[in-house]
Amino acid sequence: MGKEMEIKKAVIIGAGAVGCYMLWGLSQRDDIELSVIASGERKERIEREGFYINQRIYRPVVKTPAEAHGADLVIVSVKYNALKQVAKDIKEIVGDNSIVMSLMNGVDSEEIIASEIGEERIVPALIKVASERKENNVVFDAESTVGIVYGEKDGKSTERTRAIAKLFEGTGLHYRETDVILPEMWSKFRLNVGNNQTQAMLSVGVGAYDDSEHVAAIRTGLVKELEAIAKAKGIDLSKADVYSFKSSMVAKRARYSTLQDLDAKRHTEVDMFSGAIVRMGKELGIPTPYNEFTYHMIKALEEKNDGLFEYE
Repeated sequence: MGKEMEIKKAVIIGAGAVGCYMLWGLSQRDDIELSVIASGERKERIEREGFYINQRIYRPVVKTPAEAHGADLVIVSVKYNALKQVAKDIKEIVGDNSIVMSLMNGVDSEEIIASEIGEERIVPALIKVASERKENNVVFDAESTVGIVYGEKDGKSTERTRAIAKLFEGTGLHYRETDVILPEMWSKFRLNVGNNQTQAMLSVGVGAYDDSEHVAAIRTGLVKELEAIAKAKGIDLSKADVYSFKSSMVAKRARYSTLQDLDAKRHTEVDMFSGAIVRMGKELGIPTPYNEFTYHMIKALEEKNDGLFEYE
């Protein structure tokens, strides 16, 4: 028998809320080489300031894509709008035996990365972590976090999925391998499309879905369109339903990522949510009026934040 695959060099691209959860967990392994990818001014800033995670400072090694070439595991958790550019960095990092794991929302980040490096290096995955950024401190409750879900497309356990489990052991990260990764990814996508966007348009906490039949009706409209597309693509969402009750405990006042972006006057990831649904709907000939409205509404809110409508 050959030597078991081992992950000794791990890199994180994108150190926002998700990247910080991974940094927090993997920093607990002192037998691996862990680094965060950045270059230029951003690299200098991270080296100077580090990251505050749950009130503690972390100072990871920061590498440029070229310096990180040949990493065993590349964890991708950037903003969707940056992914096309970042895919070029990933190409520079991966070596012959690299595994790439995209922990991004949505269902097409793997496709975008594959367009640069091919599909064979990617292990499909998702993450559920309810974290908030307060100034430059990222805060999450490690215990109630669902964590990382990953698996091969064909549902079989492989040398590389075993290597991932071995890496995550004893780190405090929550993780599990699944034999239905695509349904589970689409199930999380459904949560984001339904729950993330409607509250963002209204600027209200997630309690609104329970407290208003109108807010709930908009969510239902968005989700039904997504389910029609999943069905057309042969994705059986019921296979993921076994796990979907395991969502993080969330307060009624909680504001999910799309609303957090609008609150901070940042651009959102609506292209990855309703934008992707509209695009797939067009390809498949499935009408998506709720998602089309939502897409334009959130884009208009971004323009409002940008000051486009500040008329004299």
